[in-house]
Amino acid sequence: MRESHYRLEILAFLPCSPPEMSKLVVINLGSGDLLHGFPQVTAQTWGAGSSFSEQVAGSLPPAPGLVELYRYWQSIYRCLCDRQSLRSSALLEEDTALEIDEAGITNVSQANFEQVCAQFCVDLNAWLTSRGFLRIERQMRSQLHITEEIQVIIETNDEQVRQLPWHCWDFFQDYPKAEMALSRVEYKCRKLSPIRASREKVRILAILGNSAGIDLESESRFLRGLADADTEFLVNPSRQDFNHRLWDERGWDILFFAGHSQSEGQTGRIYINEKAINNSLTIEQLEESLKAAIDNGLKLAIFNSCDGLGLANALGKLHIPGIIVMREPVPNLVAQEFFRHFLTAFGSQHFSLYLSVRQARRKLQGLEDDFPGASWLPVICQNPAAETMLWEEWCVPSNQSTVPGQLHQITRFRRAARSLRVILLCSAIASVAIMGVRYLGALQPWELQAFDQLTRLRPEEPQDDRLLIVAITENDLQLPEQEQRKGSLSDLALEKLLAKLIPLKPQAIGLDIYHDFPVNASQPNLASYLRSYKNFFAVCKASDSANDRNGGRGISPFPGIPKERQGLSDVVVDPDGILRRHLLAIKPSPASLCTVPYAFSAQMAFHYLKTDGIPISYTAQGNLQLGQVVLQRLQNHSGAYQRIDPGGYQIRLNYRRTQSDIAQVVTLQDVFAGRINPEDVKNRIVLIGVTAPSVNDYFDTSYSTERMPGVVLQAHMVSQLISAVKDGRSLLEPWQPWEEALWILGWAIVGGALAWRYRSPITLVLMAGMAIGVLYVLCLHLLVQGKWVPLVPAVLSLMMTGSSVVIYFRILKV
Repeated sequence: MRESHYRLEILAFLPCSPPEMSKLVVINLGSGDLLHGFPQVTAQTWGAGSSFSEQVAGSLPPAPGLVELYRYWQSIYRCLCDRQSLRSSALLEEDTALEIDEAGITNVSQANFEQVCAQFCVDLNAWLTSRGFLRIERQMRSQLHITEEIQVIIETNDEQVRQLPWHCWDFFQDYPKAEMALSRVEYKCRKLSPIRASREKVRILAILGNSAGIDLESESRFLRGLADADTEFLVNPSRQDFNHRLWDERGWDILFFAGHSQSEGQTGRIYINEKAINNSLTIEQLEESLKAAIDNGLKLAIFNSCDGLGLANALGKLHIPGIIVMREPVPNLVAQEFFRHFLTAFGSQHFSLYLSVRQARRKLQGLEDDFPGASWLPVICQNPAAETMLWEEWCVPSNQSTVPGQLHQITRFRRAARSLRVILLCSAIASVAIMGVRYLGALQPWELQAFDQLTRLRPEEPQDDRLLIVAITENDLQLPEQEQRKGSLSDLALEKLLAKLIPLKPQAIGLDIYHDFPVNASQPNLASYLRSYKNFFAVCKASDSANDRNGGRGISPFPGIPKERQGLSDVVVDPDGILRRHLLAIKPSPASLCTVPYAFSAQMAFHYLKTDGIPISYTAQGNLQLGQVVLQRLQNHSGAYQRIDPGGYQIRLNYRRTQSDIAQVVTLQDVFAGRINPEDVKNRIVLIGVTAPSVNDYFDTSYSTERMPGVVLQAHMVSQLISAVKDGRSLLEPWQPWEEALWILGWAIVGGALAWRYRSPITLVLMAGMAIGVLYVLCLHLLVQGKWVPLVPAVLSLMMTGSSVVIYFRILKV
C-alpha cells in the first residue's frame, strides 16, 4: 500500500508524453530482488500524444540462477577482454568486487561465451514468461503495434537487475522499433532553463580524459563533423576546469566523456587526465556543478567508457534526463564504432534517442567475431519524468514567430544544406567515375608525366659518398691497354684497373660491362684476382628479348665468377620508354644463359649492408627486408600504375636528385695515371661502366631531360637501397587505395565548394587555379617525403565536380 501511494506521487511529475508516433511503457519492479522475487510489478503504457496511461499489475518469481549466470557471463567476458585495448582504468584489474574462480575459467573461448550468452537469453525469457509477469506482457502486446516506436523503461534500484541483458527479452525481437532503458525508482522532473532563442546549434561539452592505451581521435573527429553542433573540447582537464565549464550559464545540451572509467559500488569514477595524482573524480565530487548544468538545460550525458552503470546510478540521483553508458569494460574499437553509429543516427539522421541507440547497438553485432558481447554493452538510463530527447528540438527554437529573422535564418540553413547535398552528390559521382577510368589505365600516362615533373622539382640532395664511378669514356676506349679489347674493356685494362683499385681497399667492385668470354691466357694475374678477391661482382643478362645477341637467351656471366657474385643487368621500363622502376629479382627462364635471381644493384647493396652486419631476410608476407626497412613489392593497380606487368620483384625507383652526378666520377685514364685519392676508394663501392656515347648504354629516366648512362643508373639503384637502410631516406610508396579515394573525393568537394561559393567566372577560374596550385605543392611536398599521391586524378575530380555544380546552379537555375 505504501508502494502504490508513492507511485502515485511520482506520476505527478510526468508533465509530458512521448513524441507523436511513439509509445512509452514504464515497468516498475517495486521492492524485491532476484533472490526473493518481485511481488508487486506494475506496467504503465502511454499512447502517442496522450497524457493518460493504462496500468496493469503482476509479479516476478525469484531467479537466483540469473545471478550466478550473470556472474559467470561477466567472468568469461572480462577474460576475453584481457587482451583488448580497454577504456577501463588499470585499477579495474585490481577490482575484487567479483570473486572469480580463476581455475574455472582458464579454458574460455568465444564458443563458450556464445553458449553462455544463448543460455542467458533462454533463462531470462523463461523468467519473464512466468505466470505473474505474463499478464503484463500480454497487456503490452495488446496495446502496442510492431510498426510503432516504443520506449520501455525498467524502474528498479536493484543493481543485479540493472545488469541483466534486458535487450534479449523476446519482446524486443518482436518489436523492431522498441528499445529499453533503466531508471531509478525515485525520480522527479527538474525545472530546466528554456532553450535560448538565439541557439541554433546543439551545445556539446566534450571531455577527453585519460587516454592511456586508447585512441580518442575518432570521437573527436565525429563530433567536429556535426554541422549543427557547437562542441567545446576539454582535453585532460583539471577538476577546476571541468567544474568551471559545467557552470556555463549558456547551458549545455550534451555532456560527452571519453576515456577511462570504472564503477565503484553505487557510484562511478572517471579519469579526467593523465596526472599521477588528482587524476580522477567521482560523480559526487561534481554534484553541484552537474546540478547547475542540468538546471541550465543539460539533457543527455554520454560516457563512452568502461563499466558505466555506477556512473549512471550516481547521475540518476541528480535527475538528469538521459544517460548512455557501457555496462562492462569496452574495447576501444567497440566504443568508437558505437559512438559513430549513434551520432550518425541521432545527430545526422535525427532519429530519436532510443532508436539511435538500438540501431548503433545492433550494428555492433558485426564486430563480435573479434569483440564478443559487443552488442550487449550500450544501455540507456532515462528519467521518465523528463522530456523525450530529439536532436532537432535542441537546435531550432520552438516558437519561431517570436524571434525576428529566425525563419529567414532557417531558410538559409536549409538552402545551404540542399547545396551541400548537391556538392556531395556531384563529388561522389565525379570521384567514382575518375577512379573507374583510372582503374582501366586511361590516366596512367598523364600520371607518370606529372610524376616526372614533380621529380625534377624536388630539392637537391648531396652526392652519395659511399659510391665511386669509374667511367670508361670515348678517350678511354682508345688507350693502348684497350688494343685487344672485346667489348668495352680489354682483359689487360681490367687487370691493370684491379691492380690499382684493390690495394686501396674498396668495400666492393662492380663491373657493369658484359664479359661472356674466358679470360685471356696472357693475363694470368687477372684470373688470380678474380679467384682470390671476394669483393668483385659482375653482370649478366637474363632478358629474353629477340634483339639480344644470343637469340633471346640473354648474356652469359663472367666465366669463373661464382654465382653469388653475379647480378642481373636487366631493367624494366614503363610503356612510354621511361625507367621508373627498380627490378630487384626475377625467376629466370631455365633456357636463359644467366640464371642469377638477383639484380646487380641488389647484390652490391646486399654485400655492403652485410659487411656492416645488417641482415637481409624476407617477411612472412614475402617482402624483402633490409635491416628494419621492408621493400614493398610493386603490384598492378597500385598508385599511378594500373596497366603494367609487375613480374619479378619490382619497387619504385626513387632517383637521387643531385647538382651533378650521383657520386664522384673518375675516368679510366685517371686511375691508370694515379690521379685518384686513396680516400675516395677506401670502403666505397666502386662501379665500373661505360659512358662513351658510341656504346649506347643509355636510358631515358624521369630524373633528367638527358639520357642516363647505365653505370650511373646502377649507382642510383644501389644508392636507393643503401640510403634507405643507413640514412632513413624514403622509398617511394603510394597511399592505400582507400586513402587515395578519400584524397580524390576531398579535392572533388573542394571543386564543388568553389563553384558554389564563387559565381563570377573570372573569380572561379582564379580560385580554381589557386586550389590546383595548392594541390601541386602538396603533392610535391609529399613526394619529397616518399609518398606518391594522385595529382592528375585529384585535378580532374576538382574540375569535373566544379563544372557539374556550375551546371546545376546556373544552367538549371536552382
